[in-house]
Amino acid sequence: MPQKPFSPTVLKELQSIVGSANLFTGPEELVVYSYDATRAAFLPGAVARPSSAKEISRLLMLANRERFPVVPRGAGTGLSGGSVPIRGGLVLSFERMNRIVEIDEQNRMAVAEPGVITGDLQKEVESRGLFYPPDPASRQFCTLGGNVAECAGGLRAVKYGVTRDYVLGLEVVLPTGEIIATGSRTLKSVAGYDLTRLMIGSEGTLGVVTKIIVRLLPLPESVRTLAAFFPNVAGAASAVAAISAGRVVPRALEFIDSGAIRAVENYLKLDLAGGAAAMLLAEADGSEQAAARDIESLEGLCRAAGAVSVKRAATKEDQERLWKFRRAISPALYTIRPRKINEDIVVPPARIPDILAETQSIAKRHDLLIVSFGHAGDGNIHTNILFDDPERPRAEEAVREIFGAVLRLQGSISGEHGIGLSKAPYLPLETGEPALAAMRRIKQALDPNNILNPGKIFLDKA
Repeated sequence: MPQKPFSPTVLKELQSIVGSANLFTGPEELVVYSYDATRAAFLPGAVARPSSAKEISRLLMLANRERFPVVPRGAGTGLSGGSVPIRGGLVLSFERMNRIVEIDEQNRMAVAEPGVITGDLQKEVESRGLFYPPDPASRQFCTLGGNVAECAGGLRAVKYGVTRDYVLGLEVVLPTGEIIATGSRTLKSVAGYDLTRLMIGSEGTLGVVTKIIVRLLPLPESVRTLAAFFPNVAGAASAVAAISAGRVVPRALEFIDSGAIRAVENYLKLDLAGGAAAMLLAEADGSEQAAARDIESLEGLCRAAGAVSVKRAATKEDQERLWKFRRAISPALYTIRPRKINEDIVVPPARIPDILAETQSIAKRHDLLIVSFGHAGDGNIHTNILFDDPERPRAEEAVREIFGAVLRLQGSISGEHGIGLSKAPYLPLETGEPALAAMRRIKQALDPNNILNPGKIFLDKA
């Protein structure tokens, strides 16, 4: 149930911690922090913009004393309702904690605050010949803190992995106010429990991340990109399976079905696919020789699977145009229907043909438009159910059936968006009750008063 409004005494204490200029209580200001990309919206009681771990520690100690919820928030780009303040309380916004603290070129690592925009860190390290691989589609505006909270993946995960593969250590404020350091600045450390991994993907329910130590790689010398077009989904899916079983690991391998293609072509006013029913975007990187060899191999596998045409990007501008097409899918889909449920299901890559067939069968059975696209290289498909308001019950039933099919295929209901609010009812289907009970015990141990981001991941009654 919603938290009762803050008393004047508590508001005064909040102001004393972050300063009056960094505590928002006006209705217009609160609306800005009330929603994320799911479009679910709940007004907080107040918004604080802290500048340090010490301020956050004081805020959490006050929250425990007064028993009000605290919800960490990055840029609000999440797709599972993770930063939505469903019980009111205090939103912690990290807009002021946005410094790249250090880039250690010799040891290939960086230290950053949670409010740093992911794309800004990437640009800065790339200017020094280094590379931070995690690449969410929202990288130009999502934050590192949000990436850690959700264990964000992205386009390059098929070759380079996800956020947890690059985080060496964290500074974290625990729900009861203690400030701890996890991990280290070394590539190897087994000193006690791995609290770094525990915090990554915990969706702001176990601690507030205030500093992030990430490892960096050398910037690849060359990147080659192609788009392959298929007369049917089965051909594109078989190409994905062949590439996944082959000797070349692509830097990115993205699948786009006909619904997504048509939506983006209408949205961007162009004809890229020439009427094709499915499209793959593939990318290879490495030395000039290796990238050229690998993109040749990827093209051969696409043609062998039935691609009717393949377009290679000849310039960096051509590459940007292809990726602009991919990144435009989500906004383009809203031009087809006013409502959208975006699920980020995952199956073993070899089962992609199966899950795509299941999805289309479910769409036909419920008379719904379901559009699929996403990170085919690691089996992570974004399944978008598009509907009008009267169709919502059918759309929600389709979600349940899609999740059932995913689990039968030994997959997962969420690859990178997290559980948050929207997937909480379905989490027991994947984890089972014993594992879920273990998670609850961890939450209770670290957050005995259920202060930090309550109502997320678990279906709590309180």
